[in-house]
Amino acid sequence: MLTRTEISLSELKGWLENQTTTIFKPLQTRAEKLLGDMRKAHSSLIEACEVLIENSRREIEKRNMRTFKRAQALNKLAKIFQERMRQVQVPEKLSVKGVEEFVSMAQKAYAVTDVDVRNWFPRISPFFIMDRGKFLRAFEGAKTSLKELNSFLTKEFMKAKTLEETFQLIEEIKELKSRLANLENEHGRTESERIRLEEELAQTRRRIAELEKGGGLAQIAEINETLECLRREIAYNLRHLQKPLVKLQSLALHGAGSGLTPEEIKKLGEYLTDPFEALTAENDGYPLLKGVLRKTERLMSDGKLKLKEDKMRKAKQAITEIVDKDSLVGLQKKCLEAKMQKTQISTSTTIAETITEMSRLQEHVENIRRKLERLESEEANLKRAIQETMKKIDSHKSLVEKNVQAFSRQEITVKVWG
Repeated sequence: MLTRTEISLSELKGWLENQTTTIFKPLQTRAEKLLGDMRKAHSSLIEACEVLIENSRREIEKRNMRTFKRAQALNKLAKIFQERMRQVQVPEKLSVKGVEEFVSMAQKAYAVTDVDVRNWFPRISPFFIMDRGKFLRAFEGAKTSLKELNSFLTKEFMKAKTLEETFQLIEEIKELKSRLANLENEHGRTESERIRLEEELAQTRRRIAELEKGGGLAQIAEINETLECLRREIAYNLRHLQKPLVKLQSLALHGAGSGLTPEEIKKLGEYLTDPFEALTAENDGYPLLKGVLRKTERLMSDGKLKLKEDKMRKAKQAITEIVDKDSLVGLQKKCLEAKMQKTQISTSTTIAETITEMSRLQEHVENIRRKLERLESEEANLKRAIQETMKKIDSHKSLVEKNVQAFSRQEITVKVWG
């Protein structure tokens, strides 16, 4: 049974290097030799291209009709080969990723060159036979070296690839730990700021509650409630006149013989928009409203303002109550008294200061709430980032432990924390 060894993250890289030296040193030596052979073979291939370019150029300069077109074709083809091969660079430093990328690029370049050779060399034949032969030998040598390198890479060198990936994972865990520490610090700062703002919000709301309990504001609140009740009472008394007055306004605006004066038309609009303000703005006994209602009744009687029988009956009854029985006089008086009382209280220096303070505090509450919303969103994002980072660390840790066991037959536990 294998014994599990616990190794701290800070010591893991050095421990792994010591453990894998005997396993991977021979592989590294073999890989470096194959890479060196590949470098020489690829260099020879580029030199063979240069020979084709130079010798075909010389033949072009001779202007020999028998060889001129073939020399041109070979010169162009060789330049394409040379450019293609120069783009494929054998890595100077041994790394699994670097070798893999080179092999992939070289395989594509050699495959395309193979097709070009099969298509064009027969057309150039029988000329430049020695130069083409030298190129083909160099090309075959390069393909053989590439095949050996690829075979080694996909079989024996896979252990080295796993090791290289493991070292990369170790470095990534260290970076993730550093990122996690930054995220946790930022989350702590955000949390502290949120707690501070929540306390500030609570204090501000307590201060608002204290001001609301004060005599002046309590009186204003009571008067506002009274005014709201009076508004509803006015609306209730005028409920059966809403439709007739809307129709009357339409007649007046379209010049269809409403009989209203400009002042009455204006006052009619006010009553339809805000009956409370319209009534309190009238003189005692609301003469303008009475004038409007009398003309409304006359138009209904003349058939110029049409309503359903039931609605007309209720409208006429309401007009009788308001015009003939002065049913809104007492209500008008109550409204004026309530408005005056509110104005007197509101204009006192103490109340004015309190209202200003209340307005400032309420605005401050809204500012704090907006800041809290942003902080809560930021805090949630940081929590998600912390959780995702911890998951990545755990995933990388598990993969490192698995890789080490795969190529060294040793079970380890990576101690990431502490």
